[in-house]
Amino acid sequence: MSKPRVSIYARYLPSVTPDPQYTGSVYWLVTHSGRLLVTESPEQTSIPLLPSLDLLAAVPNRTLYLGSLAGIPCFAADVPADTPEPPGMAFHPLRTLYDVLDEDVFHLAGRALQLLAWDETHQFCGKCGSATVLSAAEHVRSCPACGQLFYPRLAPAVITAILKDGQILLAHAPHFQNNMYGLIAGFVEPGETLEDCVAREIREEVGITVKNITYFGSQQWPFPHSLMVGFLAEYESGEISVDGIELDHAAWFRPDSLPNIPPRVSIARKIIDWYVEQNS
Repeated sequence: MSKPRVSIYARYLPSVTPDPQYTGSVYWLVTHSGRLLVTESPEQTSIPLLPSLDLLAAVPNRTLYLGSLAGIPCFAADVPADTPEPPGMAFHPLRTLYDVLDEDVFHLAGRALQLLAWDETHQFCGKCGSATVLSAAEHVRSCPACGQLFYPRLAPAVITAILKDGQILLAHAPHFQNNMYGLIAGFVEPGETLEDCVAREIREEVGITVKNITYFGSQQWPFPHSLMVGFLAEYESGEISVDGIELDHAAWFRPDSLPNIPPRVSIARKIIDWYVEQNS
């Protein structure tokens, strides 16, 4: 069975301004180079709950307030890559923590990485070059010189399972490791609907047309700032033809003969697991 989805808002309340009256320990989502600092023990892996960042032998490049998790304030901090790991803690790539952290905490960590990346890359105005300032009311950086606003960016992408007579189309790209096969995916272009993008990407990457495009679900994908929107589609016509550049092979597979497929951290795996459940 596929892992049930847990909303980021199950326990998390977003905010941009911390409560000045709060005096206890807070959650720190500390990152560098796409890695998240977690506390490790035989019983549990979790995000650090600390009164301050004094435990780290480093000065953060930036910190942002995220809101509260189960009533406890949460801060995100980006630190230098050479920051030593405190005893009982370690930095891990966020992808490797999907099955370790609660899913809503994993999503919150993704939010932290995306907001820190946005803050780092919008210190100066892209219109006039002036230094920007962080708003106290919402996650936006503004330019005091020309008034330009810079909100956190998201890049929407679609990912689609193509189904035909109980089979699923899976494809291999040259950069995939361990001979992994996945679903057809691509970024949405200006002027497209999500369904337009599904049809175009499938036509471009495997040369077939589809029908009955339906929504499956979505996943925030903080690598670094994507929103993956999953779909199901039925085969309509055409023969599989890959370009040899983006993809080097694609084929139809049955649920009992799947190749190596994406890890459970991805929505691709959730869709494939759903397909297997429906056709087993």
